[in-house]
Amino acid sequence: MAGHSKWANIKHRKAAQDAKKGKVFTRLIRELTVAARQGGSAPEDNPRLRAAIDKALSSNMTRDTIDRAVTRGAGNSDSDAMEELVYEGYGPDGVAILVECMSDNRNRTVSEVRSAFNKHGGNLGTSGSVAFLFHKQGRLVLPAGIPEERVIEATLEAGAEDVQSQEDGTIEVVTTPEDFGPVRDALDQAGIEVTRSDVGMFPDSYSSIGDVETARRVVALFERLEELDDVQNVYTNADFDSQVLDALEEAS
Repeated sequence: MAGHSKWANIKHRKAAQDAKKGKVFTRLIRELTVAARQGGSAPEDNPRLRAAIDKALSSNMTRDTIDRAVTRGAGNSDSDAMEELVYEGYGPDGVAILVECMSDNRNRTVSEVRSAFNKHGGNLGTSGSVAFLFHKQGRLVLPAGIPEERVIEATLEAGAEDVQSQEDGTIEVVTTPEDFGPVRDALDQAGIEVTRSDVGMFPDSYSSIGDVETARRVVALFERLEELDDVQNVYTNADFDSQVLDALEEAS
């Protein structure tokens, strides 16, 4: 949906600003090491690692830093101490929220996540309470002005599941996690720029938020969760009305 797409753009700009503080780099390094530990150090055979490398490069991480993180993960060193955790809950107005964490202390992490939900009008749910609303996909965002037919021609044989034109003129290509790498390669070979790409959990349907006050409360919960050191990713089925997002941007 257009509102969701615009919110993703706002989050992307915020992430670029946060990268200057080093927090995004810390999360990217954790993801690189764990992805390499679980699936090997060859990105062509490890879709999760390929996506992590693409995200790291788009955040201006150097190749040397990426290579060191991958080597550390493939060597099963200190990354073994990190445990992957997923928490599920509901935010204001009942929006579904999925929180992916990496932690060396499960009790600390669940306490911090629960506190964030409680303080911002949400509730931490049980395992399975909202996960069924999401499924893992690759998504690649292309700049405005590229003909949709050109994108379809470039990516169809590589495994693209869908090509969607967005309200702002950009194009989003949807893939399975396994086909993320081949589709990204096909776009590169066709000379088509990719402005943002990710493999993550995306909702099958969205919950519309049309008033500014509810949106502020939902965004405050998202931002608090994303500030937690153990949190890697926060996903939601919230869909923000474009006028609401404009009001939030003006107020920020």
